[in-house]
Amino acid sequence: MGAFIRKDDFADTLAQVYELFPILKEKRLQAADELSGGQRQQVAVGRALMTQPQVLMLDEPTAGVSPIVMDELFDRIIEVACTGISILMVEQNAIQVLEIADKEYVLVQGANGFTDTGQALLHNPEVRRSFLGG
Repeated sequence: MGAFIRKDDFADTLAQVYELFPILKEKRLQAADELSGGQRQQVAVGRALMTQPQVLMLDEPTAGVSPIVMDELFDRIIEVACTGISILMVEQNAIQVLEIADKEYVLVQGANGFTDTGQALLHNPEVRRSFLGG
């Protein structure tokens, strides 16, 4: 679906998405509602990547997926970031996001409570005590 707005040959972009998410190539003829939750999330990310974005916005990309799929999805998000695409992500899995984020904003009751690199916030005693269980 992400390629519908493109007028150029998008075969290379599609190949990159399939390289990033090989299971999608295998399941390309299946309807999205027949896929697992993790595969649906991969479809959503792949669809967005088909538009060749400069910024990829992700809202809870790991919601409802198994821990194994979550780890794999985070690995793919890191790969996307390494291509030069900026990623703006809202995510409840704080520790995993803090481990990979270049810049992190921690919201406290809807307002920005902390801003720093992910690693700095991961080691911030107040952030650890308030949000990471110690």
